[in-house]
Amino acid sequence: MTEEEIIIYLEDSGFPRHIVERGSEGLVERWVEFVGEVERGYPYGLVEYRHDLDLRGAIDLIGLSERVAEADERLEALLEHRDVRVWESGGTNPWWDFGYPRNARGHFLNRMREAGLLESTE
Repeated sequence: MTEEEIIIYLEDSGFPRHIVERGSEGLVERWVEFVGEVERGYPYGLVEYRHDLDLRGAIDLIGLSERVAEADERLEALLEHRDVRVWESGGTNPWWDFGYPRNARGHFLNRMREAGLLESTE
């Protein structure tokens, strides 16, 4: 995809303006930032987490996966309970949609519990 096509895809897919305006760079940067947030203990809720997983689905569909390989490795190392599907973000092999961070806490953990995503592990 050209950068113009990426911007159109992001806009048509409903991504926030700040990501759309930065195109592929904004998408990759936000994914790396998200992984850092997960490493520190994701501070938001389940809805926000799922929106962030959509970033990775777009990265895969656009063909930018190699640009986030290091961040992917860091995230994958944090995920546990890989039998639990947290979201359906798209992509060819959406491994990021399965499992949740072992350091899940607070609001995020409570929203996952309310959604029934922790039942198989409690």
